Amino acid sequence: MKEQIEQAILAVLPDAQVHIVDPDGAHFQGLVISPSFVGVPLLKQHKLVMNALKEKFATDTVHALQLKTFTPEKWEAQKSNYIN
Repeated sequence: MKEQIEQAILAVLPDAQVHIVDPDGAHFQGLVISPSFVGVPLLKQHKLVMNALKEKFATDTVHALQLKTFTPEKWEAQKSNYIN
């Protein structure tokens, strides 16, 4: 399922780096880093990603996704908080 989520996001944001984890088998967590987010408010960034997954949510394939979005610049400044 992680790969399907990644592919759905990449179909809308082909320039993105997408990292999806499934820590408990039921709830997904995603990091999406994209130059397309530059100058786009956080709420609109999340809407872009969630709209890509609309079909997965509608069919109950995906029940929950905790999402973090970043521009490449913001990711470079904050990635140490997410990668050990």
